[in-house]
Amino acid sequence: MEAEVVVVGGGVMGTSIAFHLAEAGVRGVVLVERDELGSGSTCKAAGGVRAQFSDEVNIRLGARSLEAFGRFGERPGQEIDLRRVGYLFLLSRPEDVASFEAGVALQNELGVPSRMVSAAEARRLSPLVDAGGLLGAAFSPDDGHCTPESVVLGYATGARRHGATIRTHCEVLGIETDGGEVTAVETSRGRIATSAVVCAAGPWSAAVGRMAGVDLPVEPLRRQIVFTEPIPGLPRPVPMTIDFTTTFYFHGEGEGLMLGMSDPDEEPGFALDRSDAWLPRLTAAIASRAPSLLDVGLTGGWAGLYEVTPDHNALIGEDASVSRFLYATGFSGHGFLQGPAVGEVVRDLYLGREPFADVGPLHAARFTGDGLRPELNRV
Repeated sequence: MEAEVVVVGGGVMGTSIAFHLAEAGVRGVVLVERDELGSGSTCKAAGGVRAQFSDEVNIRLGARSLEAFGRFGERPGQEIDLRRVGYLFLLSRPEDVASFEAGVALQNELGVPSRMVSAAEARRLSPLVDAGGLLGAAFSPDDGHCTPESVVLGYATGARRHGATIRTHCEVLGIETDGGEVTAVETSRGRIATSAVVCAAGPWSAAVGRMAGVDLPVEPLRRQIVFTEPIPGLPRPVPMTIDFTTTFYFHGEGEGLMLGMSDPDEEPGFALDRSDAWLPRLTAAIASRAPSLLDVGLTGGWAGLYEVTPDHNALIGEDASVSRFLYATGFSGHGFLQGPAVGEVVRDLYLGREPFADVGPLHAARFTGDGLRPELNRV
């Protein structure tokens, strides 16, 4: 089999890239996914979409993606259950207030309608919140959440409509190079001769990079979420509410809520089993910030993988030593929400165009020098 470009990974990032390439007229786009589409990190994502970041590149990527999510029913053409309920970051430390004030100012400069609000206003926006100890909050009404699986379906369908080939249950076993150029991708379903590869393999990207001799410093890290029983009289809309100090967050899901938070004791690895070790910390955060939820039963949940880099910011670019090996990975928890914009960016990098946002600072080579670019607004 031959391809002009092989996209590795069938989550939101890979399908977005395949769609944007095929839509732009690139012939011979082949996407390979070792399992089903969206079966990796995408299907376990909380579905949040936002432009509230501290880093200018992330703000631009988030805002551009929000525009695309808003038009998703027309292009590529799929209902994604977008709920623009807003993102509300609850702040209880002076240094966080100062950081978010600076972030909101930058976001406003870039057209994002975020604003700082008082503790009282935060409780009005999210009535489940106990405002005790809050110094303020940051809110953006254009943010919200949607259904990750539907986004993948929309992009995959659109990619096929524009001529791309999608091969599931097709595992990448090796990448052939010759003189610093890609020549083929070996898969469990045969060899694909190609001169270009795009790695969008999420937590598995480091292994894919090594196949081509490319260093992609990405580590997998388990994250868990749980769901509540239906909550009668739940005040709506429920914004994506994040207690920034503890990272405890919740948003509406059906007749109840989705709950989650990070676990600082979690070690990097590919574990996907559910563990109860984080629940005492979650319970303590709930008791402090949304105590009425302590009386609500849980109905289940799941574990998924973040793809984490040393500065918790993405890797986007083309390798300097292996020509036409491009990558979009390492999003450290905000990959789903940036998928539409990153698909545009990688399309333009592949075609030699100037992307709408300068992603040069997100090149993987930044870790060999002083180019770390930490994202502060992460959960």
